[in-house]
Amino acid sequence: MRIFKVFGLFLTIIMAQANDFEWVKIYNEGGIKALERKIESVIQSPAYWEDALKSQDTRFGYYEDLQYLFIATKNKPTLKLYSLENKQWNERLNVNSLVGSKGGHKEKEGDLATPIGVYTLNARLTNLDQYYGPLAFSTSYPNLFDRLQKRTGGGIWIHGMPLNGNREELNTRGCIAIENDILSSADKIINYRDSLLITYNNNIKEVSKSDLSVLLANLYAWKESWKTNDVKKYLGFYSPNFVRFDGMKFNDFTQNKQRIFAKKESKQIVFSKINITPYPNEENRNLFRISFFEDYKAPSYNFHGKKELYVELKDSKMQILVEQ
Repeated sequence: MRIFKVFGLFLTIIMAQANDFEWVKIYNEGGIKALERKIESVIQSPAYWEDALKSQDTRFGYYEDLQYLFIATKNKPTLKLYSLENKQWNERLNVNSLVGSKGGHKEKEGDLATPIGVYTLNARLTNLDQYYGPLAFSTSYPNLFDRLQKRTGGGIWIHGMPLNGNREELNTRGCIAIENDILSSADKIINYRDSLLITYNNNIKEVSKSDLSVLLANLYAWKESWKTNDVKKYLGFYSPNFVRFDGMKFNDFTQNKQRIFAKKESKQIVFSKINITPYPNEENRNLFRISFFEDYKAPSYNFHGKKELYVELKDSKMQILVEQ
């Protein structure tokens, strides 16, 4: 089934980029493999993605496998909920909230800061202490990027207000708190497994289509260099400050990849369910979280699962900072 889907994608993109005669000629002269090479070339071009994204609402990123976004701001505490419908983000809720008293990044447990970043919702919690309202959504703080920045703490939730009496505190210890009726409304709208939370310190920064086009083109160019064992091009997509999920740094990572690529193994690599989310930060860097499903097959190793990158777009090129 996946083969037919991929082939259908090949035809769709080639027909969009060339006239009928051209893609038929490519197929007649080289068959499916020639079409694959053509499509790999096309999707490594930012110009293709600029055209593909024209009609999509990309204010908050690019999403193939996400339905809902919570977007929070800290300086004027608000929480917004958006749902993705026909490639357009529709605002469903826009409410005041309570957050931690400390501005900026959350650095350590107990610092009373609400984290800045991008987080999945890990669970829907009920039967809580009445102080937290009727339910809560737990978040993935600290995420991989946080952990490699030595940020600590945990238990960051989106929760409600006390069921008995009023809440006297104007700030939380780091969570995001909203009125119970609003929380219950959000619960009826979302599936937490298909949701992300983006938290900003100040105003929401919308994403340009040109940035997303470069990232998508670079993501596929990185994949192609991986597939073809072009180690120089492959490593060119990594920042000198790169750290792998297990703490391996760039120099050791480079040596490891050089050994692996020297084997010249044939590989099949398919990316799907790609999500690209802007990553808020206090340093004004152009950071993004990229997640996708990877299907990797080689003689010595197979992998089928989720992949996560934290990248910086610098001088119109993707630089991978963190990988898992």
